Amino acid sequence: MNTVDIILSNPLVALFAVIGVGMLLGNLKIASIGLGSSAVLFTGLLCGHLGYSIPDQIGTIGLVLFVYCVGISAGGRFFSALAKEGSTLAKLAVMIVGTAALLTWLSYWLLDIPTDLAVGIFAGAMTSTPALAAATEGLPDGSSGVVIGYGIAYPFGVIGVVLFVQLAPRLFRQNLDKIAAESVDPTDEISRVETALVEITNPNLFGKLLADLPALGEQACHISRVLKGERLVPITYDMAFEQGQQLLLVGRSRELAIMTDYLGKKIDKHYIKDVENEQQRLVVTHRNVIGQSLRELNALKEFGVMITRITRMDFTFAPDNDTKLENRDILKVVGNPDDLKRFAKHIGHRSEAFDETDLLSLSLGITLGIIVGMIPFTLPGAPSISLGLAGGPLFVALILGHFGRIGRIVGHIPRPTRQLLQELGLVLFLADAGVKGGAALVATVAEMGPVLFLVGCLITLLPMLITYVLAEKVFKLNALQALGGICGGMTSTPALGALTGRSNSKIPVVSYATAYPVALIVMTIFAKMLIALMGGL
Repeated sequence: MNTVDIILSNPLVALFAVIGVGMLLGNLKIASIGLGSSAVLFTGLLCGHLGYSIPDQIGTIGLVLFVYCVGISAGGRFFSALAKEGSTLAKLAVMIVGTAALLTWLSYWLLDIPTDLAVGIFAGAMTSTPALAAATEGLPDGSSGVVIGYGIAYPFGVIGVVLFVQLAPRLFRQNLDKIAAESVDPTDEISRVETALVEITNPNLFGKLLADLPALGEQACHISRVLKGERLVPITYDMAFEQGQQLLLVGRSRELAIMTDYLGKKIDKHYIKDVENEQQRLVVTHRNVIGQSLRELNALKEFGVMITRITRMDFTFAPDNDTKLENRDILKVVGNPDDLKRFAKHIGHRSEAFDETDLLSLSLGITLGIIVGMIPFTLPGAPSISLGLAGGPLFVALILGHFGRIGRIVGHIPRPTRQLLQELGLVLFLADAGVKGGAALVATVAEMGPVLFLVGCLITLLPMLITYVLAEKVFKLNALQALGGICGGMTSTPALGALTGRSNSKIPVVSYATAYPVALIVMTIFAKMLIALMGGL
């Protein structure tokens, strides 16, 4: 036994060697395309083929961490995407995944492909690690064929989507630049927060107090400061409007334009703003404030401060008077230093809450998810199944991510912590799956490799082609919306990068953000359903 074999015979050393080498390979890019964290799977396959092992249960821990963080991240947008008037883009995401699942089932039935390989191809062709996790956990002993099928289909799954979004407009003779120029930028329709300096020219306002115009607070736009000389200072509750008075407005672009027209005219003027002392980011933690609307809080009258922005679940928006505060909302507040201190105390602000991870909530949430995953249920015409370690924590995390909390369990993990836990869980799971599948790799590829690869190509390309045609002909989406939705439906960030590199429009990004969380969750569900329909192994 040589030195390398002696070192790698230690399971812990082998684990981190697989992860380290895999991440190095994942960082290599050809034409801006790389494998990313998924490269750990391929180094794991090699490690397993060579006979090395890693610690037991490490993949299970990684799986639970990964799917829980995915659910927390997606929960804030998943249900809203489904509920938003039956969102067309959410429907497209379901259509893409459903078509891919149907093709997978037909391939299994016509070509007699084993269940584990078929579901692995489905996950790889759709570049969906959550689907791989659900399939691996849903089959006996992880079933090495799932990982092998995934490994065969994944490379073309990545490349195929990138090629499709670049070639489809040429195939259908569409000019993306022209479409972008003729389309309304959807970021104007969502909560993009902007500022504008406005001069009061409306004579109906002269002499009136800000407090006398409660309708101003009904808009997602606020007056935050007034210009005194060359310096912007916080407004007060008893401020009176004057002719030529210059105010700083903060709000969404549409409401900002409406408010500007109502007050007067937009101006361009140099000003000084003391953001160091007169502006703070404060975290809501006091239970007496949670659930209150801004109208009930009445921060300007009671504390002399103005709430201009709220950041919730990594999403920043301009609130109106009916916006209710939630636990761990981050408020951008403008006011005098003493007033800011009083307001911070009232809402329970703690500076450490910005980056604080509630380990108790994390532990309880995962525990609840594991318990939910153990509960059996029956689908029509199928044997009893359970959500398992992939589905249970994912379901609970989705609910927590959407509602923010369930009792004592808080559905928020600071973004840096969540990304670290999600990435750590992913590489631990992929390393374990790869090592377990590596032993059967050569035999399986030699027997069925070409057939599995072609099936994977079909499952990648055909759903995109069908959805692209229907998106334009039936749902009346333009090419940028359709292609962005397809990137989201295929959970392909590299393809979105290629698309946005082709066009400066934000339309594909918004479509991607709507379709992505839906596809992410639906793929996990379909992976479980495919296993049930195929009767397991």
